[in-house]
Amino acid sequence: MEISRRLESIPMSGIRKMFDLAKPDSINLGLGEPDMDPPKRAVEAMAEASRAGFNKYGPTAGIMPLREAVAERYQTYGIEGENVMITPSGSTALLEVSQALIDPGDEALIPSPGFVIYGPHTTLAGGRPVEYRFTGKDFQPDIEDIKSKITKRTKVIFVNNPSNPTGSVLSGDSFRALCDIADDHGITVISDEVYDCFVYEDKHRSFLSRLDTSIVVGGFSKMMAVTGWRMGFLIADKSVMDAMVKMQYHVCASPNMPAMYGLLAALPGIDDYLETARSVFRKRRDLIVKRINGIDGMSIEPPKGAFYAFPSYDIDMKSTDLSLRLAENGLICSPGSAFGKYGEGHLRFSYAADESKIEKGMDILADIIGKLREGSL
Repeated sequence: MEISRRLESIPMSGIRKMFDLAKPDSINLGLGEPDMDPPKRAVEAMAEASRAGFNKYGPTAGIMPLREAVAERYQTYGIEGENVMITPSGSTALLEVSQALIDPGDEALIPSPGFVIYGPHTTLAGGRPVEYRFTGKDFQPDIEDIKSKITKRTKVIFVNNPSNPTGSVLSGDSFRALCDIADDHGITVISDEVYDCFVYEDKHRSFLSRLDTSIVVGGFSKMMAVTGWRMGFLIADKSVMDAMVKMQYHVCASPNMPAMYGLLAALPGIDDYLETARSVFRKRRDLIVKRINGIDGMSIEPPKGAFYAFPSYDIDMKSTDLSLRLAENGLICSPGSAFGKYGEGHLRFSYAADESKIEKGMDILADIIGKLREGSL
């Protein structure tokens, strides 16, 4: 049996490789998965829906009450239920948008460092991913680099705000510059905003204000700590929603019915839950930043969003090799190169883990980095 060249050309995620090599008792700071419990009402309502018989196919775009509840959450942007499609995960939404917009031969501008699936999704659609870099310690898009890489084939630009892996949040200047680029060159923005609930400083600037030129992807996995439910959503102009629904039908027919009712029950009261979660993550962020900056040869500015730390290091070692060395000594993290060529020289740590694990993980990091700098390891 011969595998397609498109799939063969895509390497396995560098993040998963770390997990395969780690010891069973390792400190895992590699996985972007909130360690808190989901809202109790979400779990109860999902079980109730299943017991009540909501286990069949549903509407391809999701049940309208949940679509309207998502729209209500973003009502300041004039969003209506018809602008929303519920998806089986934010990752699936990104795949569907890529398949719906990118033709063979098209080029897609991909953030680097950036989430690992934008490039593969572009390739699977027959397009060519083109990485753009960031500038400054707060990882803002390098606008001049983006402009230099635009060609007649450039169809879309992926934006991740807040960012995985850097935790950066788009500044006002960066947001306006990206909007100008989209307008000047007729480029569609695919904005991955699944971490919009987790902004600690500054504010979230959403492309929901520009649905004429943008499609926005969101998710419930991080919002409600239900990563295993695989539930997300996308928000788009009504003029393209029929195409999005057609794409989703050919991917999955319809989203998970019981899960949609669980999300629907929890969404109206989610703000109190999120305020608690942000408080927890902010405290963990401050801890991991303090510990990292206390290690000679490592540096990080406090990330303003998401729950990732992406420090630089000055050791002459590839990030994959350094991550492997850490994994051998009981600490799982992700190499910066897993997120694109401009991620080299960095490591990604998730602080979606309790403080005791962060402390133990940073102890291992400090020990290994110290020994490598001394040449004793």
